[in-house]
Amino acid sequence: MVATAHRREPRTDEPDENCCHRDTSMSLVAGRGPLSRDRAGQLIPPVADDLVYVEPHPRRVQAVLGGRTVIDTEHALMVHRRGAPLSYAFSAGDIGDLPSTPVPEAPGYAVVPWSAVDSWFEEGRELVHYPPNPYHRVDCRPTARRLRVDAGEVTLVDTTDTTILFETALPPRLYVRPSAVRTDLLRRSSTTSYCNYKGYATYWSLDIDGTVVDDVAWSYADPPPESLPIAGMVSFDETRVAVTAELPATPERG
Repeated sequence: MVATAHRREPRTDEPDENCCHRDTSMSLVAGRGPLSRDRAGQLIPPVADDLVYVEPHPRRVQAVLGGRTVIDTEHALMVHRRGAPLSYAFSAGDIGDLPSTPVPEAPGYAVVPWSAVDSWFEEGRELVHYPPNPYHRVDCRPTARRLRVDAGEVTLVDTTDTTILFETALPPRLYVRPSAVRTDLLRRSSTTSYCNYKGYATYWSLDIDGTVVDDVAWSYADPPPESLPIAGMVSFDETRVAVTAELPATPERG
């Protein structure tokens, strides 16, 4: 018998917790990134805990409000600040009368709230939730690492034909083809989420003889190029079902 998990409210296009763990300042200042509080390695000599990294971002950034382009620049800055979302900063001449907050570390530049406009674009690609991070990388590799997933007495997956996904500042994950999964026990959930690096996620709930565990797995039907190897593949939530995954050893915390 499988215990029914607590129901999460359906999400629509939320940041993907399997990508970003709800922290949108990934890679440098979050997760196990080099400027985070929980960095995987060491900085020698040590740096200040409140370090802010500001850099030029030479890509075309546009913002649209009410059908009108209100920002169009190739001279934005990118601000990496611990505990804050990754953000663009613009010169006063680029933002007009849009609401903004000055960036103390970059005099003459200010951050425009993400919600102040209808749509954001970078090099023509519409963005969802936050800018893509230039220091965030996804690598997908075919592997023979074993993945076994159990729900009570039922085995949902047991295979060594897997793909391992390495993602900056996050633990690696195993993905598996649907043909290796008891998909007859999975039902599509109303939950969705979005990741800049893997795309829109579809979630799957487990239904065994009427006993339901919500959102035990997810997949990406149409990921961006860097994540194409996991297109249509499935990964499982170890907090909702019993996942045994042969993964690289976790480095000791620095």
